Amino acid sequence: MFKNILSFWKGREFLEQALGEFKVMLTNSQEMYTLVTRKLIDNEEIEDLEDKIYTLDKEINENEKAIRKRIVEHLIMQPSVDVSVCLTLMSVVKDAERLGDYCKNLHEIIDLLDKPIKKEIYEDLFNGTDTQLAEFFEKTKTAFMESDEDIAASSWDEKKQISKRCDEIIEKLAKSSLDVNTAVCFTLIARHFKRLSSHLTNIATSVILSVDELDYFDESRK
Repeated sequence: MFKNILSFWKGREFLEQALGEFKVMLTNSQEMYTLVTRKLIDNEEIEDLEDKIYTLDKEINENEKAIRKRIVEHLIMQPSVDVSVCLTLMSVVKDAERLGDYCKNLHEIIDLLDKPIKKEIYEDLFNGTDTQLAEFFEKTKTAFMESDEDIAASSWDEKKQISKRCDEIIEKLAKSSLDVNTAVCFTLIARHFKRLSSHLTNIATSVILSVDELDYFDESRK
């Protein structure tokens, strides 16, 4: 879709601004994820964590609205210019907004836990999934901002790994003897991790898909 995003947007002020705002959305969601997992998984004390999470999320939402408004105004003024790029942006900004929402959902699990997570039990189940997902955030940002087609294409395999592992975790939890609180909270973490990987993949693969195939990279490959 984007052989070279920057060549499309060079000299087009609205698109350059939209790109900058979208980068902020990705950076904020990445920071939200890092902060939340440090507290949720490592039980690290982070001052004013809730305020930081909701401030970052609010900025994500504001940037989403700003990008959408910018796109609509541009298409009204120049309806035949950059249509595919605009439609792609409309799609991926929603994925970026959902990243923030799922990071907030992870934050909510902190209050659901009766006691801090036992790291050895968590690691035995999740086996580094949180670290892989943290790296996936960075890869997605690189894939989109630099129009890196190789990273974009590899994101599907990354998603499959994470999704499969999360499904296996949930199956194990359903058959485990863990206390109810721990099992429920771990299940929620696995579900949110899986959804985060899906939205990251949607963003990354947007650089190699046509508008009609967005969000369906698996079907396109088949």
